[in-house]
Amino acid sequence: MTPFIRLHPADDVVIARAQLVGGAQVEGIQARGLIPPGHKVAMRAIAAGEPVRRYNQIIGFASKPIAAGEHVHTHNLGVGANGGDFARDYAMGADVKPEPARREASFMGIRRADGRVATRNYIGILSSVNCSATAARAIADHFSRQANPSALGDYPNVDGVVALTHGTGCGMDTQGLGMQILERTLAGYATHANFAAVVVVGLGCEANQINAWLAHSSLREGETLQVFNIQDTGGTRKTVERGIALVKGMLPAANRVRREPCSAEHIAIGLQCGGSDGYSGISANPALGAAVDTLVAHGGTAILSETPEIYGAEHLLTRRAVRPDIGDKLIARIHWWEQYTKANDGEMNNNPSPGNKAGGLTTILEKSLGAVAKGGTTNLKAVYEYAEPVTERGFVYMDTPGYDPVSATGQVAGGANMICFTTGRGSAYGCAPSPSLKLATNSALWQRQEEDMDINCGEIIDGQASIQEMGERIFRLVLATASGALSKSERHGYGQNEFVPWQVGAVM
Repeated sequence: MTPFIRLHPADDVVIARAQLVGGAQVEGIQARGLIPPGHKVAMRAIAAGEPVRRYNQIIGFASKPIAAGEHVHTHNLGVGANGGDFARDYAMGADVKPEPARREASFMGIRRADGRVATRNYIGILSSVNCSATAARAIADHFSRQANPSALGDYPNVDGVVALTHGTGCGMDTQGLGMQILERTLAGYATHANFAAVVVVGLGCEANQINAWLAHSSLREGETLQVFNIQDTGGTRKTVERGIALVKGMLPAANRVRREPCSAEHIAIGLQCGGSDGYSGISANPALGAAVDTLVAHGGTAILSETPEIYGAEHLLTRRAVRPDIGDKLIARIHWWEQYTKANDGEMNNNPSPGNKAGGLTTILEKSLGAVAKGGTTNLKAVYEYAEPVTERGFVYMDTPGYDPVSATGQVAGGANMICFTTGRGSAYGCAPSPSLKLATNSALWQRQEEDMDINCGEIIDGQASIQEMGERIFRLVLATASGALSKSERHGYGQNEFVPWQVGAVM
């Protein structure tokens, strides 16, 4: 193997496969000084102000002259005075292609009475407001297999009782966007296929009134959805006791489910990347994209998100939009984010994070171009706002922040019954009630943190597997996990603390 990776013949940089020392030969050019693994090496002299290309796409502009063989990073590459505001050809629908030939595969799923298919079988305890979070957690804790091993002993088909609490629900405009998002998110979880039943606990005087939420969400109480308030019940102890009694009443029906063969068309994956590095766009992200293409061919759904982290690469998605209005909606969300960040004295190019930069990513443009690779190559069928129900099958987009817990919370609210999460730095993450698979971008991470990683895409960097081979391996792991095999994060107990609805608007 060469000590570097060239992604496109027209690129101005190559990526170090391993650490390069000064004098190392890179395509006939001598490396100038130490260059860490995953970082970029200039393949030609670049004048100040010139664009720099990776993936044959602009990742930034030289902030000062760059010599051939020099390390290209934050000291000499930026996004320019205009941020990401440079010409991009949106070419709506230009890359739309015929639908892939339908393929068939199955997994052992849980079929609900309404025809939806689950990958897990939980009972959920939701809080309407931060003030009821402690009571909600106490109810779930009673059924913890660690603290109370016998609590679910008679219910082997129930995966657990989980409390999903949050830090908002009051001090907000009851008619505002923030409340609408919170209501959508809670409704998505309350009706999620992976929950056999849900209990919602409120305080009583909060802005997010449970009765108003039920009405706005077209929900009604019944055997699988019970709601009540602390103030009406008579305090915390009585609330916890009532919640425990309600769950006990739900367990027998929840336990009656059986896994059965179900089409892969019922799998909906939320695509995430966190703790990205210079290898993310070379290994795990395109491998996940290959798995997405396979899932779409089987009739399944993949949800790409994190709008601030597709910034500068959105033109690659508009070209795949099956209708102009779908591409227009995506660009409208980009413009909303530009205004939103400006109103909060921020900017879209405040990415990458310190960990991303340590791993070799320099600008938001470079990060975004690697991030969109998770979405594969099939047509873009729809664009959704945060936590909206995803009704279209195939490859779709949901507008979310780039912060992983917030983003994945919106995807699960939209119906994702699985999360696939690529990482180069070593993110630890879970997302109850949907299992989360973590894909390492490099073998060093796999060796260091194997107990958290489900698959090593670093084999692509090492020359031991192709992107397509790894994509097929990911797809098979998705089927196994959807059938009940535990992910690494599930074994560690991740998933309850990562429920983080997007909080938008003034806190009053």
